Amino acid sequence: MNLRTALRMCALMALVAGAAVSAQVQLPSAPPKQFGSSVTPAFEGWFYNPDGTQSLLIGYYSRNTEQEVDIPIGPNNHFEPGNPDMGQPTHFLTRRRFGMFVVTVPKEFGRTEKIWWTLTVNGVTNKVPLYMHTDYNVSPFKSTEESPNGAHNAPAILQFEEKGPSFQGPGATLAKAVSRTATVGTPMPLNLWADDDALYSTGGNAPMTSTPPPVNVTISKYRGPGQVTIADARPKFETLKGGKPTEPYSGKTSTTVTFSQPGDYMLHVTVNDYSGNGGGGSGCCWTTAIVKVSVSSY
Repeated sequence: MNLRTALRMCALMALVAGAAVSAQVQLPSAPPKQFGSSVTPAFEGWFYNPDGTQSLLIGYYSRNTEQEVDIPIGPNNHFEPGNPDMGQPTHFLTRRRFGMFVVTVPKEFGRTEKIWWTLTVNGVTNKVPLYMHTDYNVSPFKSTEESPNGAHNAPAILQFEEKGPSFQGPGATLAKAVSRTATVGTPMPLNLWADDDALYSTGGNAPMTSTPPPVNVTISKYRGPGQVTIADARPKFETLKGGKPTEPYSGKTSTTVTFSQPGDYMLHVTVNDYSGNGGGGSGCCWTTAIVKVSVSSY
C-alpha cells in the first residue's frame, strides 16, 4: 500500500469514526446538500516538532455545498478533555477543507491518549478522536515521494510583508497569527508574497498532464462576529521569478477585506503548490496561516 492510499484510508476511518458516535447517524457517504447538512471533523494525521512535542493536523468535511455556518466555541464546537478552545474555526466553509489548523500536544502525550473534537451543525453531532497511531504519522514539511529530479517537494513560504515573518507548512495556530487593524466598511489591504521550489510528484514521477500555477491561495473567514467580504478570495499571483515546474518560483498578490461590524476577527490563508488541495493525498505540501484583525467602528 503506498502512502497516498494509506492516507486516504486514514481520513476515511476518521470520518467514519465521527459518524459512528453521532447523535444522529449520518455517514460520510450521505449525499451533500446545498443547505442544512452536517460538518464532520477530519483528522489528517500527526507529526513531530523539533522540540519533541507533536502536532495533530486537523481539517473538516462539510456536506453543505452552498451554506457556510458559524458555530461559536461551546457545546456545539469544542475539544475535550481540557481546553474546549484549541484554535479551531468557528466559521465553517463548504465541502472538504484539509489541514486547516494544528493542535500541539506535549512530549508526554501517550500513544493511546486521545482528544476529541465535537461539532453539532444543523442538528447533527459528529465527534472524532485525535491520537498518535503509527499509521497516521505524516510528513507535511517534506514530501516522502521524489520529484522527477530526485528532490523532495516542500511547502511554499508565505509572507504578509516583503521582508516580514514567514510561514511554511500547515502550522496555523492562534498563537502564531499576524495582527492587523481595520475599520468597519473600509476595505483593508491584504498583501501576500510566496516562494516555492516548484517541485511536484505524480506518484510514478510521470510528467504533469497540465501545468497549473506554481502556487495558489485561498483566503477565508475563520472567526468573527460579522460578515467578511473578500474582494478576491483566490487572487492570482504575479510572477516575480520562475513559473515552470522545478524552476524556483517567487510571486506576489493582494486583495482587500471588508468587515460589516466591529470586533475581533480571524482570517485563514492556505497556499497550495503543484501538489494541489490536500497535497494530492500525500500529506504534503501546503502552507497555512491566520491573520488576526481588530476592527473598530471608526
